[in-house]
Amino acid sequence: MVGSERTRLTQKSTGFTLLELLIVLVIAAALVALVPPAINRVLPGVKLKGASQEMASAIRFLRGWSVSQGEQGVFLLDLEKKHYTITPREKVYEIPQGAELKMVAASDEPEGEQQGGIRFFPDGSSSGGRITLSGGGKSHQIDVDWLTGRVSLVH
Repeated sequence: MVGSERTRLTQKSTGFTLLELLIVLVIAAALVALVPPAINRVLPGVKLKGASQEMASAIRFLRGWSVSQGEQGVFLLDLEKKHYTITPREKVYEIPQGAELKMVAASDEPEGEQQGGIRFFPDGSSSGGRITLSGGGKSHQIDVDWLTGRVSLVH
């Protein structure tokens, strides 16, 4: 009896059936069809968050640079062209085109209607301001304290 059970087990096929393979292919096709639209819905929010973190980091760098160099530094934001610059660097930092920008800064800092700036002083203080990046139902706010120059990012 032990011998007959052994032969039955060895004769049984260990591969996949055609039905099992078809089910796996249908599931894979459904995932390929559903995942890209889900990623496209999430991607703008991720870009906006990344842009706000990069901007806050650039502003923090500028504050540290002003203190270490003993010079005034300026963060300049162009609301229309959606980019910004900081004093010690010549690079122009781009903001995602779908983002909406708002800036509240000291009245003597704006360079024009669609531009605004925050100035940092060698003692670490600043002219202060608030920058809001929003889009897709999400909003990120960067606050710069005028007295301490502290930069905080609120999601």
